[in-house]
This record gives sequence, C-alpha cells and structure tokens, in this order.
Amino acid sequence: MCTVTYLPQGKNGFIFTSNRDEAPQRSPQRISRVELAGQALVFPRDETAGGTWIAISNANRMACILNGAFEKHERRPPYRRSRGLMALDFFDFPSAGAFLQEYTFQGMEPFTMVIYERGDLWEFRWDEQQQHIRQLDTTQTYIWSSAPLYGPEIRERREQWFNDWKAAHPNFDQEDILHFHHTAGEGDSWNDVVMNRNNIVRTVSVTSILKTDKWMDMTYHDLLSDAIGHEKIILKGEVVGSR
Repeated sequence: MCTVTYLPQGKNGFIFTSNRDEAPQRSPQRISRVELAGQALVFPRDETAGGTWIAISNANRMACILNGAFEKHERRPPYRRSRGLMALDFFDFPSAGAFLQEYTFQGMEPFTMVIYERGDLWEFRWDEQQQHIRQLDTTQTYIWSSAPLYGPEIRERREQWFNDWKAAHPNFDQEDILHFHHTAGEGDSWNDVVMNRNNIVRTVSVTSILKTDKWMDMTYHDLLSDAIGHEKIILKGEVVGSR
C-alpha cells in the first residue's frame, strides 16, 4: 500500500505499479479472481483482513489504496471497516461518483485512493474529517508514497528518484519501471522503494498493471517467496454495480 507509480502508455493505456509495505504475515501468495456485481475482479487478497490494496475489473476500472491521507495520523481503532475491504466495496457501485457520494467514510482510517474508470483518473484522500478529490491528467506521470511510513522529506526524495528515472528512460516499458520499483533508493533499508524495517514492516510484494484499450494484465511478484503470477482480463466496457 505504500509506493505507487502511474505512467501513461498511448491514448488508452498505462502502467500502474504498487509496492506493498506491510507485516510479512499479511502477504498473499497469489492473485485472486472473483465475480462481484457482474464484474470479473482480479486482485491479491490480504491474508489477514480478506481485502486488498489493488484491484482491477473487466468493466474498465481499477482501485488502489495507500495508508494515510496527507500526513502521519494517530491510529484510533476500532474503525468501521478495513480499507482493504473498502477497496473491494468500490466495485459494488456503478461508478466512482456514486461510490464517493454514497459510501460511508465516517469511521474509516485515513487513506489515499487512486481510481481509474473508463478513461478518467482520480486521486481521493480521506483525512477522517472530509473528502479531498482531484481529477488527474491521464497523460502525466505520478508517484505516491504512504504518509504514515514516509515523512515529507522522504516523500520529496522519492519524487526526485522518480524524476531522475524518467529523465534516464524517455522511452520506458513495464520492465523499466519494475526495475525502478525493485531497486530505487540510496542504500537506506528504512526508506528505499524496497524497504525493510527490522522485518516488522517490509516490502512484501510488487504488483504491476499493464493496460491497453482491450485488456488489463496484472503481474504480482511475491518478494517473500520470489514467486510471480499473472492474470489478464478482457475489458467489456460497461460498468455494473449492485448498489
């Protein structure tokens, strides 16, 4: 849930990659594929809470969650619902607009959610008090880092690593950005893109989505076992929800 990049690929495509920094026992070993609200959903399922931090749908939708909104917050459990289950709840709604208007965010721990839906890209932050919604330009590049784990100085440093990588890779592909997600940093195990804080919290996986106008393909690299899985879904276009 902790380091995310978005890179445009042509008119209707992108590469979206997420490093998950979490307790090792919560790391899934495979990609799940389920039917939900008339959609085929593909996602790695959290071993503890049953939710996910990143999911794609054959209705041309994607949701990705990072812990925290703008700054590190004080945890005050119990919370109404886990953020990982909320990521799956998103696909119950027929549109991102309906989700943002109708879902109960009060009682949820702060988060940042990146949403892609039928050509639109959104950044949504919840700070325990109010929503902060920003529509993003799908032709631009973006990087996010989890606020609870990385302070402003470290987040800025990571943005600079990303900018340096882009300058060195004007004609990038998925393999190039995966290399960034596996190696970027300065040799600081606490703050590099693949991090490890005394094995209590560490980067447990790298998930990358390659989207074209016809399909989305998810690659899931479990760093604990070094296993790699793939799942592809063919896009059908329409959005179906149960709410």
